Amino acid sequence: MQGLPFQTITEFAALGLTLIAGLFFGLALHPGGRKWKDRYRELDIESAAYRHQAETDLREAQVRVRDLEAERDRLVKQAEAHETAAVAAPAAAAVAASEADETSGSGWRGWFGWGRDNLSRIAGIDEAREKRLNELGIKTYREIEKMTAEDEAALEQRLSLETGTIASEQWREQAVLLRTGHEQEHGSRFVEKREAAPAEAPAEEAPATDAEAEAEAEKTERENA
Repeated sequence: MQGLPFQTITEFAALGLTLIAGLFFGLALHPGGRKWKDRYRELDIESAAYRHQAETDLREAQVRVRDLEAERDRLVKQAEAHETAAVAAPAAAAVAASEADETSGSGWRGWFGWGRDNLSRIAGIDEAREKRLNELGIKTYREIEKMTAEDEAALEQRLSLETGTIASEQWREQAVLLRTGHEQEHGSRFVEKREAAPAEAPAEEAPATDAEAEAEAEKTERENA
């Protein structure tokens, strides 16, 4: 070991680094070293292009995520609005039915306060006839209001009524008045008139009594002659 120019580990390490540096320097000076430089540049360019594309894709993905989140929030609000409307609809229907009932005085019946009109308010329809009408599917003023002459004839047969009864008692006209809330007019035209009819009956019998009196007087005169 005495004849070697390098004795310590540090000297050998320095020698190794010098050889490696010389190797790279030689590759750089060698004509083939340019090829490695060009390849390095190409790889650097490709890497930069990849980083740029990755950043672009990331930005687009972030924009898409924000759009999806906005759409999600919109759908959630829309679903909540529909749910609220669905819950409020029965209550609104009940309020509307109640208001219509108070306005028109139609006297709606049923477990839930709606479902059918009080058809017995129509002069000519009692509770038994109303029940029969309900069984036939006629439950509202509007259904009576929309009846045609053929419908009336068919209904009269089903109810065992004389032909023309519905028209003469003006069921359709009464149904219109009751449905539209004209209570006073309906009462004066149909209810009061119907209630007053029995009181007028004795007055109609008066002429018959006078005729009998005159006949009796003539008979008496003949007997006296």
